[in-house]
Amino acid sequence: MILIGAIPVVIWIYLLTARGAFWRLPPRLEPLPAPPQRRVVVLIPARNEAALIGAAVTSLARQPFDGFVQLVVIDDASTDETGAAAAAAAAASGAASRLTVIRGAPLPRGWTGKLWALSQGVAAAAQFDPDYLLFTDADVCHGPRSLATLVAIAEGGQRDLVSYMVRLSTARFAERLLIPAFVFFFFKLYPPAWVAAPARRTAAAAGGCLLIRPRALARIGGLEAIRSRIIDDCALARAVKDSGGRVWLGLARDSRSLRSYDSFAGIGAMISRTAFAQLDHSWLLLAVTLAGLFLTYLLPTVLLFANDNVARWLGFGALLLMSWCYLPMIRFYELSPLWSVGLPAVAAFYLGSVIHSAVQHARGRGGRWKGRIQDGAG
Repeated sequence: MILIGAIPVVIWIYLLTARGAFWRLPPRLEPLPAPPQRRVVVLIPARNEAALIGAAVTSLARQPFDGFVQLVVIDDASTDETGAAAAAAAAASGAASRLTVIRGAPLPRGWTGKLWALSQGVAAAAQFDPDYLLFTDADVCHGPRSLATLVAIAEGGQRDLVSYMVRLSTARFAERLLIPAFVFFFFKLYPPAWVAAPARRTAAAAGGCLLIRPRALARIGGLEAIRSRIIDDCALARAVKDSGGRVWLGLARDSRSLRSYDSFAGIGAMISRTAFAQLDHSWLLLAVTLAGLFLTYLLPTVLLFANDNVARWLGFGALLLMSWCYLPMIRFYELSPLWSVGLPAVAAFYLGSVIHSAVQHARGRGGRWKGRIQDGAG
């Protein structure tokens, strides 16, 4: 029993000391020197986003940026007034001439909806001869210097792809319990220090706010090279890094997603949409992942009820290490430190969502997003 109890302790010591310090939030960036004048085309794929896209467009239209900025909204077969809402926001911001709205073509077989929309945007952006493309979601409200900071980071480090994980909503109880863990788990899989290190193969990006050089995109064969990938942002970062490009991943403090989740079911669906794809649709990797989740997050709680005193203390020690590791993310989201002790329960929820993802894929209903099934078996 003692040997079993030692497993989660060893795991958390490893995570704290040898996993790229993923749990330490990136430090707040000092004011960066103004980047040289550059040409940026912002691409916003949007499907039925009339309620949110206005704020996104406004935040981008009002960016202080010493260069050229053109906004391109790709209306992906929306049935609401997405295009009109984007145009109204641009006009209200005095940027009507800097907005292009494209009505997307029908989705061809073999493409995911977002990548097909972005590919049309990339083609339209070519006429502006951009130095950078910014891929961003229709629900992201950018901080006042988001664009200048992204370009400065790319220029300062000669990086080909720079992305921010934007701040997600924690307005509701389910969000406060589950969303910080979503970011925590993402950084555990892809430690930003490893992503930025050219010598390491680890590559990742956050698709809600992703800046890329067109030549880097062309070098990998364009978006067509990853056209069927559900987790398109990480696939893009992987392709760029494999081609010799430099990648950077950070955490935004003043850019945020406006999308909210009213219930546990909504967040579960968000996780389930990509979880099995993250495992390359491998049932073996699914089994290993479930075992890892149990040993890392759930076993410490089980050990508290063991008959052996040493095993109970080992379980308690693992829980302390777990909470300590999670605490910086809880502080980032300005929540009470008490939320950090809920990570075992959160992990159980994520475990169920991963299983649900695999089942949905097997039923041919995986990757469901806005009426589209993009990750079904066969």
